[in-house]
Amino acid sequence: MKKKTTNENTLPDLFVFFFLIFIGTFVFKKDTKRDRMMKRNFSPETSDRFEYLQALVTEFQDTDSEEAKEQVLANLANFAYDPKNTEYLRQLQVTDLFLDMLTEKNENFIEFGMGGLCNLSMDPDCRDLILDSDGISLITNCLSNQREETVLSAITTLMNLVTPASRSQLTEPGILQCMLRFSLAESPRLHNLAAVFLQDCCTEDQVRQAQQQMQGQQMAVGIPLPKD
Repeated sequence: MKKKTTNENTLPDLFVFFFLIFIGTFVFKKDTKRDRMMKRNFSPETSDRFEYLQALVTEFQDTDSEEAKEQVLANLANFAYDPKNTEYLRQLQVTDLFLDMLTEKNENFIEFGMGGLCNLSMDPDCRDLILDSDGISLITNCLSNQREETVLSAITTLMNLVTPASRSQLTEPGILQCMLRFSLAESPRLHNLAAVFLQDCCTEDQVRQAQQQMQGQQMAVGIPLPKD
């Protein structure tokens, strides 16, 4: 009788071994929430926007990585631009999260938080939340930020916050002098946006008074122009 070689004994056994491993990956693997989201190609464009946005907020709260937090904030700020997400973001208290970022030392946190507020402030309910949370003061402080994107978002947000009740606070001399200073900036975006603020949110008398108060001053309320 012919004796079987080692290869003849081994190959069938190896086939069975790898086949069982292959089957086991489907039978015994327990999917995590993130795995399920990846398999379903989860995004805010699917039917379950709330679950996706909630997962982002939870990730921001749970992670200790600043880089991960920055990525989550950037995503939330972008999603805030879509009106379909506004109600969910409001339920998840993302407006408060963005406001909290304005007092952080991390400049990316401030920029993304300010950008998110800029998007959410177009919604009347979110606008009221910002106003009720002393948002004007926090946002006004961002006018002194050295990042132009942060300043542009702050100016736009202040414009969105104008209501009959808030107009007087938004057109106080310090803010108007700041806008006058920005209207002289070399940056076209900063120059144009500040000019729009002065034209749309203020009266001619208010602008004239602010200009008179600025005479002889080299800097409006000590706020330097942001860097590009």
